[in-house]
Amino acid sequence: MTGPARTWLVTGSSAGLGRALVTELLARGETVAATARDPRTLADLRPPSAQALWTARLDVTDPEQIRQVVDDAARALGRIDVVISNAGYALVGAAEEASGEQVDRQLRTNLTGPIHLAQAVLPHLRAQGGGRIIQISSMAGQRGSPGTAVYCATKWGVEGFFESLAAEVKSFGIGVTIVEPGTVSTGFFGRSKELTAESPAYAGTPAAILRRRAQDGRLPCRGDLARMAAAVVDVATGPTVPLRLALGSDAYAAIRRGLTARLADLEEQREIAFSTDLNAGDGSTPSTPHRGPEGNDDAHHRPGARQSR
Repeated sequence: MTGPARTWLVTGSSAGLGRALVTELLARGETVAATARDPRTLADLRPPSAQALWTARLDVTDPEQIRQVVDDAARALGRIDVVISNAGYALVGAAEEASGEQVDRQLRTNLTGPIHLAQAVLPHLRAQGGGRIIQISSMAGQRGSPGTAVYCATKWGVEGFFESLAAEVKSFGIGVTIVEPGTVSTGFFGRSKELTAESPAYAGTPAAILRRRAQDGRLPCRGDLARMAAAVVDVATGPTVPLRLALGSDAYAAIRRGLTARLADLEEQREIAFSTDLNAGDGSTPSTPHRGPEGNDDAHHRPGARQSR
């Protein structure tokens, strides 16, 4: 996807990775539609030209507003080449402590919001013959941890949706990448977090320890926002896109540990898994890869598999 300047739509542009992405894009001469719940937070962005930046108010928990903003941006700027779905926040605390309202709001923001955004932008991308969708997930989308259960639920959900979506839209020339950042100084445990009501029952547990460290700002953050933003833009503008992109040494280590442990558990259960087949006990074993309803094997699930466009 190299060539002339592109038009990008970025949600959650007021701070953190979203703002770093908009800053990086403007510095490269790209045209950006930047959205935030409060567009006044975008007033100090300095594009190189008056035409380079388009801003709008967007609450990703409102499906109708999502569709309207996407349509308005496409109309105002002519097209949308890349969508970066970045809006989100972290709910920190034990799962039992989270109120129903907190759970619902976390799901609407981090999971159903990105789904509605993808649905709104896909007709535009299909009509123009291709494009890119970049979904910001987290290392928490590959490995659960105490104190972030609801947050992890949204990220695991996002990963499943966009992995499936990638296979659905590949034939339209649309590439999908799931970005999995590690910790950054103004991200997960910065201003974009919410705490559950503390319960004495969880005092001293791993969830409570994480909660206290997040509350006091005592968790180390390894990621550099500017470098992460540059890496995302580089990948999004490359000739091919990876299905997943890990950012940060902590993300790499956490995801690797999680995948290694899950694979080890799976291998230990191989005999049990085979014993539940219809033909169990007749001496036969599966010898072909899993084939989906399309008749294709899961090639896009292989580590390192890449998509065109």
